[in-house]
This record gives sequence, C-alpha cells and structure tokens, in this order.
Amino acid sequence: MWGHVQDRAGTVAVRLALSVYAVSSVRRSAAPRGGVRTRCSRRHQLPVDLERQGPVGIITLNRPEALNALSLEMLDQLDAALDVVEGDAELRAVIITGAGQKAFSAGADIGAMREATALEARAYAQRGHQAINRLESFPRPIIAAVNGYALGGGCEFCLACDIRLASDRATFGLPEVNLGIMPGWGGTQRLARATSPGFAKELIFTGRMCRAEEAHAHGLVNHVYPHDTLMAEAITLAELIATKPPWAISAAKEVVNLALEGDLRGHLARELDAFALAFTTEDQREGMAAFLEKRQPTFAGR
Repeated sequence: MWGHVQDRAGTVAVRLALSVYAVSSVRRSAAPRGGVRTRCSRRHQLPVDLERQGPVGIITLNRPEALNALSLEMLDQLDAALDVVEGDAELRAVIITGAGQKAFSAGADIGAMREATALEARAYAQRGHQAINRLESFPRPIIAAVNGYALGGGCEFCLACDIRLASDRATFGLPEVNLGIMPGWGGTQRLARATSPGFAKELIFTGRMCRAEEAHAHGLVNHVYPHDTLMAEAITLAELIATKPPWAISAAKEVVNLALEGDLRGHLARELDAFALAFTTEDQREGMAAFLEKRQPTFAGR
C-alpha cells in the first residue's frame, strides 16, 4: 500500500502508514512539492502522520483509540518520519503532537509488557532509549505540543524535546510505580534535570499526575496555552526558529545539551569550537551584514 500525498494550501501532508509488519521498501517518487511516498506491507496499520507546513514538519502520533500509546511499532514509524525530515534540508523545525483531544501520549503499551521477562523488559527499555535519545540529539529543533495526557513513556518522550508547549488541558506524570515498576525510558534523569530532583522524586515516588500550570511552575513546560490555540502557537514558534541559520541552531542545540552532563570546562571548549566554526558559514556573514544594514537577514542554510 502506498501512503498518500495531499497538496493543500502550501501544505504537503505525508501519511506514513507503516505496518506493524516490516516495511518492505521506502523510496522517493515524483510527488507534488517534495512529497514522499512510503511503500509498506498492508495488514494492521498504526500510522504516524508527517505533515509539511512550509519549513516546519508536524509529526502526529496517531493512535487516538489507544491514547497514542507508544508501541514498538509506533517507535519504528517515528524513526521513519524523522528519516524523512532529516533528509529534507528545507524542513528546519519539527513539532510533535498527539492525535485526538485527549492525549499527547498516555505512555508505553502496557499490554505488550505485562508478561515480559527481565531480559525482554530490558530490550524493550533499550528500544525506548534509542527512540528518545534520537529526539534529544536530532539535528533540528523539536517542539512538543502537549495536547492532553503525557504519562509514563509519553512524558519521557516529551522531556527529550527541545521546547515543550502545553495545552491548558495537558496532564503530566510518571506513574510507573502504580504498575509495580519505575520509569525506564529516561524519566528518572530528564525529569530531574528539567525540573529539580525533589519534584522528580515526588512525582515518581507517588505516581501522581500534575496539570499544565503546575508543570509550568516547575519548568517542565515552557508555556501553557488555551487548548484551541496550542497548535497555532507551536507553529508560530517553529516558523520563527526556522528563519534562523540552521547550522547555528543545530550546533547550539548540541552544546546546550552538553550542559547537563560531564565536564564543564570540556563543554566550554566545545562551545568555543562551535562559535568559531559559525564564522565559516555564509549565514554568519549574511546575519551580520543585515544587522549593520538595518534589514532582515535571509539565511540560506550554508
């Protein structure tokens, strides 16, 4: 079955209908305005949607009937969507959100885990780490538009995004202790770093959930917006970021991420290197020329 490409008002929607069975092939084809077709086996499909809106790629976790639970198959589909974004230099920022009105993602697929052995559980957690680590290190900025529940793996998922925007209906939590386990997709580390060790321990030890306003007060999210305006605000922010020089954004993301780990002096040295390398780009010359000439810069990504 071929995914569909729809051209509407400057937006190319790309549905990556990736089956729970292996993708048989992925190939570029002639499609309007940079569309991509993804060829896959048919049968039971769990789609992740990738929509292109100008320089912004919008990835939607699209299992609303399961509150967008993150099965292993869903993680494979997410990888495929990120491959498409990474291969398109015109896409300069990414938004990730959840389908439906209830959830960003309610977490990992509990049904797939309940009978797991310790070794199987470790392999499952490693796959989650791989997916989430890729988000954190992805060369384009990623904005999480959290439109509902972000629980367990869903909360860990959005913690790996660069900027987190929440609907006033959003709810966050790491309730794994209520299932007799603990967070296993990076939540123990990223929640403590995004907020504080004390707040992270409170949420993890109690398994309770917090609303968007409390999450914002603790630094878990950057901004809270009315539910109906969340995506418009996310797109506005992504479009603003997309006007900036992509090399500088990517390098800054890498170096800021280093602030949370390892040796400060070593990371400051890496910052010096990246700062100097920026002066080898055309975008640096354009940005400074535009400033001195009192005009808006046009960054070409070179």
